[in-house]
Amino acid sequence: MNGFLCVLKPPGMTSSDVVVCVRRRLARGTKVGHAGTLDPEAAGVLPLMVGKASRLFDYLVEKEKTYVAELKTGYATDTQDAHGRIVAGCGERASLSQLQAAIPLLTGEIMQRPPMFSALKRDGKKLCDLARQGVEVDVEPRPTQVYAIDVLHALGEGRFMLRVRCGRGTYIRTLCHDLGEAMGTRAHMGLLLRTQTGMFALEDAHTIEEIESCADLSPLLVAMDRPIAHLPRVDVAPWAERFVRNGNTLAPNALRGEAPEGAPARLYVSDRFAGIGRMRGGQMKFDAMLLE
Repeated sequence: MNGFLCVLKPPGMTSSDVVVCVRRRLARGTKVGHAGTLDPEAAGVLPLMVGKASRLFDYLVEKEKTYVAELKTGYATDTQDAHGRIVAGCGERASLSQLQAAIPLLTGEIMQRPPMFSALKRDGKKLCDLARQGVEVDVEPRPTQVYAIDVLHALGEGRFMLRVRCGRGTYIRTLCHDLGEAMGTRAHMGLLLRTQTGMFALEDAHTIEEIESCADLSPLLVAMDRPIAHLPRVDVAPWAERFVRNGNTLAPNALRGEAPEGAPARLYVSDRFAGIGRMRGGQMKFDAMLLE
């Protein structure tokens, strides 16, 4: 069983918990991994790679993600969300006009300092584990892309529901924290829902209950080549199938389709997805061979 499974992760489960849940529904030894983690208290789209799909992780497009987040002004917390300890602020609420003035300051390519309560590692140790031990680490800011921040609802009492479109590696709770500072007050994130990551969208996601009640997960899987459809397609002549199965280098006369030198391409034999190849010196060489 090979493919991608789009899961609707509930709050309270870690991404690893979801992997374990799905692995129990599959044959012993089937590989399962998540294609990008989601905080335990967050909910939403979590793509999983099943079987040979795990070989395609490096080729997935995760340039854009979409979230719905609650911004709560008045206080900052050590975790930058509602589950942390208040560390700053006196309860001063921000207005909608203050928020609208701050949004352009944190839109576009920005520098963001990852939070201490995160899975990033320093000297082999997770920052969140160091933070729980009371150890402070100077985390360097890094560039990230925020494409848009839209105010969906003003909820009253300095609370707002936002939709954020951003690039890979953006911390939404840090964005909420930084919006608070930009407004001259303090803020943290309330709830968080990821509605899309790459091609995987909320409307296509399967609940844990649905997965646990399903005797056969095959109908829920997304074909391995769909999430990498952005890569160019190259067809291999049927007579060269034996070379494909052996993972041999393929000569140009066996190929139909254009692939830029050095760039990955999807390879097909008789319309079957065979794997990922890369042109090197005019020859097609396999990065990942997926035929059974």
